[in-house]
Amino acid sequence: MPIDINQVFAPHERVMTLASRRIELLAANMANADTPNYKARDVDFKAALASADAGQAVTLAATRPGHIQGADAAGQPAALYRVPEQPTLDGNTVDAQKESAAIAETATRYQASLSFLDMRIRGLRMAITGGR
Repeated sequence: MPIDINQVFAPHERVMTLASRRIELLAANMANADTPNYKARDVDFKAALASADAGQAVTLAATRPGHIQGADAAGQPAALYRVPEQPTLDGNTVDAQKESAAIAETATRYQASLSFLDMRIRGLRMAITGGR
């Protein structure tokens, strides 16, 4: 039975791409934790993955009817601004504990997908070489 390599690797590629993008945003948030008026940004990981799995184009979030859809970088998921639970006096919305927890969760997803890819590649290699 033939194996479609795209079906084997594509889901993991999407997860790893989204996780990488999210970690970049979260790291930028952490780097700007002391910057006045900096607004924390994040990606809705589940929604972005669902739209990528459905083959839908990722669009920017429009908060007002007059917003124009722009081209996001290389089809990357839109970065949304996070609503703070406790506003600060300087207008910064970064919560270092939340950022750290989100980075850990996202890194775990990335690592799990990488492990699945490794197992798939080992299985394919074993099937091709006959276990030698």
